[in-house]
Amino acid sequence: MTAAVGLYQRLKLPLPWNPTSEPLPLVVYGGASAVGAFAIKFARLSNIHPLIVVAGRGSAFVETLIDREKGDTIIDYRQEDAEAISAQLKAAAGGRPVHHAFDAVAEKGSQRNIGAALTVPGEITTVEPSDDYQAPEGIRIGQTIVGTVHMAPSAGKLLEDGEFAAAFFPFLGRGLAHGWFSGHPYQVRPGGLAGIQGALHDLQAGKASAVKYVVRIGETEGVVQQDS
Repeated sequence: MTAAVGLYQRLKLPLPWNPTSEPLPLVVYGGASAVGAFAIKFARLSNIHPLIVVAGRGSAFVETLIDREKGDTIIDYRQEDAEAISAQLKAAAGGRPVHHAFDAVAEKGSQRNIGAALTVPGEITTVEPSDDYQAPEGIRIGQTIVGTVHMAPSAGKLLEDGEFAAAFFPFLGRGLAHGWFSGHPYQVRPGGLAGIQGALHDLQAGKASAVKYVVRIGETEGVVQQDS
């Protein structure tokens, strides 16, 4: 839902049931993350191309999500400095203006790299705005956050997000049921709750690229399952 709110509520991009028929470049920074991968999947449902995806070790996974025939491409942030990454982002658009970006990682200068590549007026939605980066004039940075926040009806944006989610969740359920939408790759860690420590170590070591870790509580030693 974070990916959906970012694309459709913040960036105001075409919805899947009313897809665009014109080229519409979109930068997705952190395409191997769960939020980034879902942003790519939704963008493709909306026929948004070319997708300019920035990724690292998860590039092989991202390759399975994009459509090269429609101009989609992957930029490896590990291979170049910030100036080179921004230049590649511009070049990947094939001369078209790039007004929209989804920053799904918000680290290692991602917003700075994007801001230098976008066309004014441009908009970046990010999971976490940077405190030490001031976007160029004409480039707006907004935050996409989804949570259980209780707001008054006059609160506006979060109320609208809730109504959007109420309509969008059945759409996702339909996609999962019919096979035209899928979840994120995951790995079940052995030992139930005892497997959490090892999973956390792998997260800290940066080994969790393009994967979510899952533990099954019922596999924990000493757990007694009760009949419902």
